[in-house]
This record gives sequence, structure tokens and C-alpha cells, in this order.
Amino acid sequence: MIRNAVGAIVFQGEEYLLVHKVRRSALKDSEGHMKGEWDFPKGGVEDSDEDLKAAILRELAEETGSAEYRIIRQLQEKICFDFDREFAKKTGWSRQETVMFVVEYVGDRSDLNPEDDEIDEVEFVERDEVLERLGHGESKAFFAEVF
Repeated sequence: MIRNAVGAIVFQGEEYLLVHKVRRSALKDSEGHMKGEWDFPKGGVEDSDEDLKAAILRELAEETGSAEYRIIRQLQEKICFDFDREFAKKTGWSRQETVMFVVEYVGDRSDLNPEDDEIDEVEFVERDEVLERLGHGESKAFFAEVF
């Protein structure tokens, strides 16, 4: 079964928003930071979501704590990948297809405070730093190809 998801490439000026995703069981590194990976805000579409735009705005609010977003456009390209066998067996999902949006952050950054316990940091970075930071291979390839 395919898991439907949404994601956003969020910008403000010349900077892009990334979230640091951690697992609840994540350990801290030697500097006290939770181990995890940087990625674009993304998450599964829920039955309660009216449509994909509502789903991405909900995900952004959960992962960043802010509602100060303006959807610019939905991209035709998706981020797609297959789950490993163990995860597929546990969840029933064999693949994920993520519909991506370009979204502008219109706030002053004071409201950026993740409300999702799997996100421990939200940060804007320069364009050239995006590819260096992204830990998810499919997100990295998507950004390089589309942007």
C-alpha cells in the first residue's frame, strides 16, 4: 500500500527552512544535540485533512509551530521511495509518495517552535547549505533536480 504524504520547500527571502527530525529514542551526541537528520517539513496525509493544501499547512504548523505560511504552488514532481521490508511488514506501507509544495514563510521567525516531538530544531539556511544539511537522500536529489 502507498502512504500519501505532503512536504514543503519553505523559503523566506534567499533562505530555506529545514527541520531537524529525531526519533523519540534518539541519543544525544557529544555536544548534547539529538541525533537525527535535517529535512524539509513533511508528513503523512490524514483522513481529517480536507485536501493536500490543508495537509501541508497542518504539517507546517505541527513541525514548526507557525501558521505564517503562504502556499505559492504545488509541484508536479513528487518525492517517492520504497520502505524497507521490516517497516513495510510492520505498517502495511510499501512505498511513500510525497506531494511537494513551494511555500513562503511570512512571519518574523519568533513563532518558530516545533510542536511535534519528532522535531527538535527549525532553522533557515542559505541555498548552498541546503544540500550539505539534508540527510534524506530522496529530498537531496529532489532539491538538486527541481531547484
